[in-house]
Parts: sequence; C-alpha cells; structure tokens
Amino acid sequence: MEPMTPETPAAISLPEVPLTVEGASVLHQMMRFRWAAWRALDAAARSAVLAEAAETLAAWERPDNGRESAVYSLLGHKGDLLLVHFRRSFEELNQAQTRLAQIALGDYLEPTASYLSIIELGLYESSTDTYAELARRNLKPHSDEWKREIETVLDRHRKAMAPRLWPEIPPARYICFYPMDRRRGEAKNWYQEPMADRQRMMKEHGLIGRRYAGEVRQIITGSIGFDDWEWGVDLFADEPLVFKKLIYEMRFDQVSAVYALFGAFYVGLRVGAAGLADRLRI
Repeated sequence: MEPMTPETPAAISLPEVPLTVEGASVLHQMMRFRWAAWRALDAAARSAVLAEAAETLAAWERPDNGRESAVYSLLGHKGDLLLVHFRRSFEELNQAQTRLAQIALGDYLEPTASYLSIIELGLYESSTDTYAELARRNLKPHSDEWKREIETVLDRHRKAMAPRLWPEIPPARYICFYPMDRRRGEAKNWYQEPMADRQRMMKEHGLIGRRYAGEVRQIITGSIGFDDWEWGVDLFADEPLVFKKLIYEMRFDQVSAVYALFGAFYVGLRVGAAGLADRLRI
C-alpha cells in the first residue's frame, strides 16, 4: 500500500501498479545454421542465397523511424545466429519473421529460441506523485476522469522519452541478452512489497547501471503476457568483460539479490549483412 501523505484523503487506496510507457516492439530470434545442407550446395547456389540475404538484411540494418534489425554471431552451443528486430508494431515483427523464412537463407536456419517483448520504461517516482495528486483531488482510482488524467501524464512522458522508446540498435560490437523475472515465492514476493519500497530498491538498482553509462548501453523490454519471462534485457558494449562486471555488481543490490530470477544468457558479436556472408562462405 502506498503511504498516505498529509494531503491525501485516507479513504482513497492508491494503486500498487507503477505506470509504464512503451515503445518499439522487439523480437529476438536465436538460430542454428544447417551446415550440412549448406555444404551440399554448389558455390553458385551459395552465392545466390548470400546475395539475396545480404540485400534483405542490409535494408533492415538502416534505421527507419523505429524499424531496424541487427545480426549477431552467437558464442556457445545455444545457436549460431541472433537476429534482433525493432519495429513499430507486432504486425511489423510478424512481417520480418515471415520475410526471413521466405528468403532462401531461411531454409538453412533452424530456430532454437525466440523472445517477444516491447521496450518499456517504468515510472515509479512519477506514479507515486501522480496517484497522490489525483487522490488529493478526490478522483477515484480507475474512474473515467482518473484514466483521462493518467493518459495525459503518460502522453507527456511518451513525448519526453521518445528517443529512449524508439531507439536505434546500438552499433556496439557485442550484445548480451537475457530474460528475467521478479520473485513471486512464498517467502519473497516482489509484487506484495509496498510501492514505496519497490521504488526505493529500483532507484538503488538504477544507480549501479548509471556508473557504467559510458561503457554499456542497456535497453529493457517488457514481456509480461508476451513471453515466458517478465522482462528482457539487452546490453550493448564494445568490450564483453563489462557485461560480467555490471551484472556481477548488480547481484549485490537488494533487487537482484533477493527478488531477481534469470533465464538463459546469449552473447554475440555483431556481424552485419556483409559480415554474415563472410562467415557462411566455405
């Protein structure tokens, strides 16, 4: 329960759900390459496949109002390639997924995993202030007038945060992607903590990330209702060691140490359309 301020009517119970603003729709595709089938092609056929793929992927690599894709070569056994797509909607993501399957290169790609999400920025501090202000005006939570006021606040944040909601994919050499949850167990449940406590913990958590601002770019996506985990995290950097240092340091703050659960980690090197062709030539 959000604590009442002296100006907040005691009869009004404030919502526990923080406000969020959303932007680009995001799809991660993890692929394994069918090397045996690829080697069975003659050189001319392989060149034709690569030429078509290079044309498609090069067009996707050019940022276009929130639409962009990037290709990475994965390290480890979880796949050979990672494709990351930023689009304006799920419909456009579906078009990209379908187009990749339609080109000849798609015959040699076997999906090993995928992740669907949408860029999300949490507004803990703004939520607390907004809810309290609306309560002081005696607006009932979730009433039509309340919803109109909330939408006005969200629209203001969408405009102010547009560059973060619709970013270009950072050109860094390395990517680290992983999904995560907040713990919902019997002893520790993030969603039963008061908003004021969650706000404090998230602020402390964010301070660690800010110390790495010059070395790593982080993009958080929300996936509740879209995929098996609650959030996806993309880290972009020119040196991979910073991933280890940042994530390890975050393990010691309360949010991660007590409430965080992590899925599989994927680390890759950006190759681009031309680089992909170089890796697939035999």
